[in-house]
Amino acid sequence: MKFIWFSLVMNLTNPLTGEQFTTSEKFENIIKQAELTEQLGFDGYGIGERHGAPFLSSSPPLLLSAIAARTSRIRLLTAVTVLSVLDPVRVAEDYATLDHLSGGRLEMIIGKGNDPRHYPLFGITEEEQWDSMEERYELLRRLWQEENVSWEGKYRPALHQVTTQPRPLQRPIPIWHGSASSTRSTELAARYGEPIFSSNSFHPQAKYKDLIDHYRERLAYYGHDPQKAVVGAGAGSLYIANTTEEAIRRYRPYYQAFQATAAAQHNQSPFTSLEDNIARGPSLIGSPDQIIEKILNYQAAFGHQVLSLSVDGLSEAEQREQMERFAADIAPVLRREVPSSVWEEQVKRVSV
Repeated sequence: MKFIWFSLVMNLTNPLTGEQFTTSEKFENIIKQAELTEQLGFDGYGIGERHGAPFLSSSPPLLLSAIAARTSRIRLLTAVTVLSVLDPVRVAEDYATLDHLSGGRLEMIIGKGNDPRHYPLFGITEEEQWDSMEERYELLRRLWQEENVSWEGKYRPALHQVTTQPRPLQRPIPIWHGSASSTRSTELAARYGEPIFSSNSFHPQAKYKDLIDHYRERLAYYGHDPQKAVVGAGAGSLYIANTTEEAIRRYRPYYQAFQATAAAQHNQSPFTSLEDNIARGPSLIGSPDQIIEKILNYQAAFGHQVLSLSVDGLSEAEQREQMERFAADIAPVLRREVPSSVWEEQVKRVSV
């Protein structure tokens, strides 16, 4: 199994100390977290996209460019690029630039996002989100694959003989499709034979498994081999301790602080408590053995080769503690138990 760490750059007041990062301090904290990701031997680091408090992640390509300058090996991901509201020309230019600045380490995960605040900011309705994303993605693909593109659509002005610059360094830049709530995303991924990344963050396992199963079924329908499907999956919150009781006690203040935010309330969690989330949901709160068992249970259901993890919201010392414990106590077992060929060719190229 491969591992990425990611952040939505959530900047809450620490419920234990009452302290909060300044914006500049939070950005530096994220860059240090990405550096630690590389130092600990993990495979990639991702930045999500949000457009409102408590998140500071409105410009993933800028933050990933800063991370690219301070790292040399790890893959750099968007988690996700909210393509449903963005201009594909701007996306093509920004991320092709990042692809060059990172030495060809970019992986883009596209999606419609799960925060409804971005729709009025960018002039579309929530009802249009899937049609908008599909149209914008088809244009983005053409802009990266073709020159002298002429195009007409609903969600941006027509183009005539346009060649975006710079051209991508990777041919092609790898695209994943973020999957959280609808078969529209898995259908789009299957049509192009491209990988999916299940968010696996807010609901019981069965909901996400249904979407992944649909993806594999539709791959076969479009003539792709479902046995070669590439799937990534997220996880709920992570907190490792020597015992489950200790992990719950230490993590509970952070859980309560996040559950009080408007973003968490929008997700309408079906879980009644932290304990319920641990028992029926994706949260990884407990001892190393318990967390390994849970990840392997989800992997048996999903068949994913890449796992994304986050320590958003924790103090800087706890972020390091959790990443180091995962690297020492959990990752080696999962690497041994779940083979993954994802990124092997890219890593060989970067290391040459």
